[in-house]
Amino acid sequence: MLIVLIFLATALQLRYQGRSWWCGCRSSVWTSEAWSSLTSQTFLDPYSITHLLHGFMLAGLLLLLFRFVLKKDVPTTWRLVIAMVLEALWEILENTNAVIDRYREATAALGYQGDTVVNSLGDMVCCGVGLLIARKLGWLRSLPIFIAMEIVLLFWIRDSLIVEIIMLIRPIDFIKQWQLGH
Repeated sequence: MLIVLIFLATALQLRYQGRSWWCGCRSSVWTSEAWSSLTSQTFLDPYSITHLLHGFMLAGLLLLLFRFVLKKDVPTTWRLVIAMVLEALWEILENTNAVIDRYREATAALGYQGDTVVNSLGDMVCCGVGLLIARKLGWLRSLPIFIAMEIVLLFWIRDSLIVEIIMLIRPIDFIKQWQLGH
């Protein structure tokens, strides 16, 4: 029930920020085109995989925090709730005008308009699924999968979670030109 409330609160906040509920396209479930106008508008898109990787990362970080720092064993359910809160906060932050402008300025997402509410909720679902997969597999089996997904994304969409982080923090012109196909 708590996770449903997190999703509901996130949806309402994103709508309050001016995000559209969903795209006006025929199919609002999936687009495979990373550089189309449907990206960040449908329920899932290639960037949904980066949110799956958020779940992998949060599984590892929460494991480190609880097991090794706080010396507590926290059930997976509560780790999932914490991950959903963190992912919801990211979705809200990611869809502020300041971050949208940063994406346009620093990355190859030149026409980025922000996510629809449906896309943000899809990203949150992906994060939760990623956490559950990583929790089930353990970090030793999750790490090669994380790396493999990063490599697939680099070849498929010329982007990845790590590249996104780099480009948002300290843009590199060479990467931006490569992403644009120049």
